Amino acid sequence: MDVKQVIVVDQGLDLPPGKLAAQVAHGSIAAFLACDESIQREWLQQGMAKIVLSADREQLTALHQQALDAQLPSCWVRDAGKTLVAPGTVTCLGLGPAAVTEIDKITGHLALLS
Repeated sequence: MDVKQVIVVDQGLDLPPGKLAAQVAHGSIAAFLACDESIQREWLQQGMAKIVLSADREQLTALHQQALDAQLPSCWVRDAGKTLVAPGTVTCLGLGPAAVTEIDKITGHLALLS
C-alpha cells in the first residue's frame, strides 16, 4: 500500500516562509505521532511522501471532520502566539500518513500551496 501525508495550511493567515515552514513541520510530526507504528514504518520506508496544500478556515474544519469520520490520523496545529498570530490560532492540519487513496478522497480537490 502506498502511503503519504498531507499538511493543509490556512491560506488566510498569509504566513511568512519561515513561520509557514515551522508550522508545516509541526503538523507533519504531530500527525505522524498519531499513526499506528506499522503505518509509521511503512511511510518511513517509502520515503516519507508529503504534500502541502492550502485551504480556507472553513475547509480546514470540514477536512478535519472528514478525516475523523474516515478514522484517518489528523492533528490540528495551534500556534503558541509568541510571534505573528494570536495564541491558539489554527495554522494547519496534518493528515496521515495513511493510504494515498484514502487521503486523496478527502484532499484531492485542494490546490498545492503556492
